[in-house]
Amino acid sequence: MTCASCVSRVEKIIAKVPGVQSAQVNLATNKATVDFEGAAPIEAIMQAVEKGGYTISLQDIVLDVQDMTCASCVGRVEKALLKVPGVQKAAVNLATAKAHIQAVQGVSTPELIQAVAKAGYPASLAEASSSTDQFERAEQTYETLRKRFWLATIFALPVFILEMGGHMVPAFHHWVASTIGTQNSWLIQFVLTTVVLFFPGREFYTKGTPVLLRGAPDMNSLVAVGTLAAYTFSLVATFAPQWLPAESVYVYFEAAAVIVALILLGRVMEARAKGRTSEAIQRLLSLQPPTARVRRDGQEIELPLSELHTGDIVLVRPGERIPVDGDVVAGQSYVDESMVTGESIAVSKSQGDKIIGGTVNQKGSLEFEATAVGQDTVLANIVSMVEQAQGSKLPIQAVVDKITLWFVPAVMTLAVLTAIVWLIFGPSPALSFALVNAVAVLIIACPCAMGLATPTSIMVGTGRAAQAGVLFRKGDSLQALRDVKVVAVDKTGTLTKGAPELTDFVCAPGENQDQTLAAIAALENYSEHPIAQAIVNAAKDKQITLPKAEQFESLTGLGVTAHIGSDQWHVGADRLMTQLGADLSAFSEQAQTLAQEGKTPMYAARNQQVIALLAVADPIKETTPRAIEQLHARGIKVVMITGDNRHTANAIARRLNIDEVVAEVMPEGKVQAVQALRETHQHLAYVGDGINDAPALAVADVGIAIGTGTDIAIEAADVVLMSGDMQGVVTAIALSHATMRNIHQNLFWAFAYNVALIPVAAGLLYPFNGTLLSPMFAAGAMALSSVFVVSNALRLRRVKLD
Repeated sequence: MTCASCVSRVEKIIAKVPGVQSAQVNLATNKATVDFEGAAPIEAIMQAVEKGGYTISLQDIVLDVQDMTCASCVGRVEKALLKVPGVQKAAVNLATAKAHIQAVQGVSTPELIQAVAKAGYPASLAEASSSTDQFERAEQTYETLRKRFWLATIFALPVFILEMGGHMVPAFHHWVASTIGTQNSWLIQFVLTTVVLFFPGREFYTKGTPVLLRGAPDMNSLVAVGTLAAYTFSLVATFAPQWLPAESVYVYFEAAAVIVALILLGRVMEARAKGRTSEAIQRLLSLQPPTARVRRDGQEIELPLSELHTGDIVLVRPGERIPVDGDVVAGQSYVDESMVTGESIAVSKSQGDKIIGGTVNQKGSLEFEATAVGQDTVLANIVSMVEQAQGSKLPIQAVVDKITLWFVPAVMTLAVLTAIVWLIFGPSPALSFALVNAVAVLIIACPCAMGLATPTSIMVGTGRAAQAGVLFRKGDSLQALRDVKVVAVDKTGTLTKGAPELTDFVCAPGENQDQTLAAIAALENYSEHPIAQAIVNAAKDKQITLPKAEQFESLTGLGVTAHIGSDQWHVGADRLMTQLGADLSAFSEQAQTLAQEGKTPMYAARNQQVIALLAVADPIKETTPRAIEQLHARGIKVVMITGDNRHTANAIARRLNIDEVVAEVMPEGKVQAVQALRETHQHLAYVGDGINDAPALAVADVGIAIGTGTDIAIEAADVVLMSGDMQGVVTAIALSHATMRNIHQNLFWAFAYNVALIPVAAGLLYPFNGTLLSPMFAAGAMALSSVFVVSNALRLRRVKLD
């Protein structure tokens, strides 16, 4: 596929196949995504697409096959593989015990392994096609185009000099005529141009002519018709000039040769630029080291990642990349997770903590148990999500597709009309003017820029987002986010950290804070309540040794009591202290402040005397206030939807300057609240992290899941924030605006270019100021339009994110 009309054509071809419900084709990734009913009509789709003049790219998969002993085994394995839908070729080698399979994209390796195993031969993946292979193929395409361009240039340059040199320098024209001779000059141009057209330029004819004959012309057809028209006219002028009016005997070999060279130059630049659009995925893939150091049978050995299993104990030294996901079993260190989460601050890791493959271990050594390998790792899922988003099509693209479907036939019709008008009304030599202007129209109107305008921006935008820790699971959420007017957020785990912490601790004058905290934690250590655990964790963080508490008793609805040495301690709410007859007046002012902040004050009493005030709450994430401030700066309203009590919710809303609060709602109430807000404010995004948020995430215009939340929430969302905080929402919205702005710029220039230059190429300005557009300049302008669009999309890689 070479242009936007190809995209529309392929979609139309696939949609006609029985069983197909819809088809989306992406020019930048060269992929078709098909929805169908019943069994996959892969063969029918392939036949239809190939009949339409396009080829399906196949993935190469290599399997290691065991237990093969003779040629009949080879035959059985090949037969089993060829029965798998989508497999086109299967070649099994008995000597190497490998099966080489060519299959359409989407045929899964496990499916192939299962088919071979069913035939009686255990198999495993030896080498699978991956994104890395795609990049290698892109590099090969670039190299091939580069060689073709240089070959075309070497042969086209003498043609250009011989013909155009005479027009630019009259003395040179006379020199050629008196030494080489005009006829000999034309013969030399004929030979060189023939080499250019039928060697480096042959693809234009082998691809463009068949689709033209089927009535479905594409970009290659425009180039083929334009260059062949110039070439054929020049052939007649050179070898049978008597067939032409005397005033029209000119050659345009240089136009045909230079057009091919210039269009190949455009494709070279485009291939290089398109290769750079996927650098985000390349960078992600390069994060994973090729080997891992594993402890097996008491020995440390280095293994390729393909041989790593879940449950293996992996060792990571300072400065090394962590190979796969796992749980730390020994050691302590800080891990730089910025390449996955976008967070620049290294995270402390010790026993029990989870680590992500691809992140960088800093100073300490770690041992961890592998919990996910291969395609199950966080990094593999990120790559998969980014690729999925990059291959998607935005609603805005549908308009472009409708236009481009008819664009090429319309241009060819316009070229014919141009030739007719010049033949009838043009000055002498009318035939030459008609040919030159018709060819210029054909060449300048190639719709490459239109086809690349949207997908390249999506590829770069989603790649840039991945680097910032924002994963667009669905590409269309890129467009939807731009229109969001309200961001509704869950409180727990989204605005707040999602786990209670000891936020305030005040002791009476003369009391030792650490000793008092140690005593309180000694009591709470007997309780499983999350609040009790938060107090115990606070003491552990300070590395305080807890005294022994005896005669522990839980007082339902009030608090806890126990003896430490000869003292009796009570920890609980104000109701418990009132029962004890203890005086709370010393802490009344601080308690009132805590209550206004939405926190519940607790007290500690020793021998019926209150000596400490403390509060445990779910603290607000450090990045939340700034993120809400930035959303307000963009004119976006922030609404908090929570199951918490109204008093606590309102207190947090006041602190964060949240516009509206919907409190004390059940999970189904969240869905109703989101629907009500959508009716009022139209476009709405919902941000959440828990299982109870999944329905609301699904019903919102854009569901944004906190990546540190549950798998169910992530599956229901359109966007995933790996960093786990509200700042990611601002980043996602900023990237949505930047990407959509970039797409509109691309579409404007792609369409404006054609609207402005097609009439010029047709000769509209000639009656006024004698301006005509040479087909060579038309080819150069056409090539530059595609390069401009891709280069403009690449600017998204440098978009600044606060």
